[in-house]
Amino acid sequence: MRIIAAFSDCDLPFMKRLLYAASLLFALLPPAFATPPATFTEAKVIAKQKIYLDQANSPMGELYCGCKWTWVGKSGGRIDPASCGYETRKLQSRAERTEWEHIVPAWTFGHQRQCWQNGGREACVDKDPVFRAMEADLFNLYPSVGEVNGDRSNFNYGMVAGVAPQYGQCTTKVDFQQKAAEPRNEVKGLVARTTFYMFDRYQLSMSRQQQQLLMAWDKQYPVTAWEKERDRRIAAVMGHSNPFVTGERHWTPGYKPAGAGAVVASSGRGASAATKPAQAGTTVQGAVLGNRNSQVYHLASGCPGYAQVSAKNQVAFESEAAAQAAGYRKAGNCK
Repeated sequence: MRIIAAFSDCDLPFMKRLLYAASLLFALLPPAFATPPATFTEAKVIAKQKIYLDQANSPMGELYCGCKWTWVGKSGGRIDPASCGYETRKLQSRAERTEWEHIVPAWTFGHQRQCWQNGGREACVDKDPVFRAMEADLFNLYPSVGEVNGDRSNFNYGMVAGVAPQYGQCTTKVDFQQKAAEPRNEVKGLVARTTFYMFDRYQLSMSRQQQQLLMAWDKQYPVTAWEKERDRRIAAVMGHSNPFVTGERHWTPGYKPAGAGAVVASSGRGASAATKPAQAGTTVQGAVLGNRNSQVYHLASGCPGYAQVSAKNQVAFESEAAAQAAGYRKAGNCK
């Protein structure tokens, strides 16, 4: 009753100013992180709802041709070919719909996992938490014209010369003989920085030729306003940004991937890389590995003790700074 009386004694203009100030304060607070998607199916739904819902009619359009689309169902869409001058090359049914393109193909990251050798994509989805994390990583997903997505297949990105326009006014080109795809200029920088992110976060190996091309695209096509906004939206779900978009990291010749995402995925969905220990009987793969008994951390490169920490004592960290913040010190025998 006293609180009500106090508010009743306040003049109305003052209360309006107070409420307005409170609304500004809440607007400045960072959004609460949601749980990252656990499967590719879940990721597609979240990508529609949280990342691209308002992008169907944006000037940027879908990934490869800039086409606008109409959402259909939980995560699908129908392409508007007139919006981008799209002409079907061969597959009409796929040309009419959007599909979720993995900028780094599942085939590419899957072939660097043992599960793929033991049964292909199905075995990886069933048995490998790191593969599932890669397949559902929102940074790597973008709606695209289904036909171009199918034509790109698992080809690496490259410069395609001597190929006539294949999709009307769409400038993305696919060289089926050389097995290469060159996306339109508007997304070359985004494609490069997304690829860097995937190879860095999941500790993948990239050919020198591919690195050189993507480093050139990264430099030639700087981060755009939309790419920054996309990064912000995805970070609100995934719990981290793409450091190659924010400028925290830069891919350079000889760059060594950190592999922080492989640690998190191996440790369990939603786990913090700084606090979640590996399950007994397993060995984690990542940049920094702590020993909970000795409170000493080891680096994957240059520290002999990295492979000697028993599974029950392992604590994975995303960085040395994270390990030090948790009270760990670097092993004395690290080079």
